[in-house]
Amino acid sequence: MKEGIHPEYREVVFLDLQTGHKFISRSALASRETTEIDGKSYPLFKCDVTSESHPFYTGAQTRIVETGRVEKFRARFARTSGTVKK
Repeated sequence: MKEGIHPEYREVVFLDLQTGHKFISRSALASRETTEIDGKSYPLFKCDVTSESHPFYTGAQTRIVETGRVEKFRARFARTSGTVKK
């Protein structure tokens, strides 16, 4: 590999802004902010959504009831099926 063309791959702290959960992962991300964990300084990246707060991972995802949607569609258009446009 060529020297000096690759970004620095290092440990970075990711902060979930919704829950306040922090975790350390390796990344080439550049950040001006830093945070200290266990006496060591890490670059900090603030995330809006992570697996700690996303509804798909937390189980808070709402389910769409398909049968209710079909009945609503039929009820809405049952009234207009006999009308003729002039």
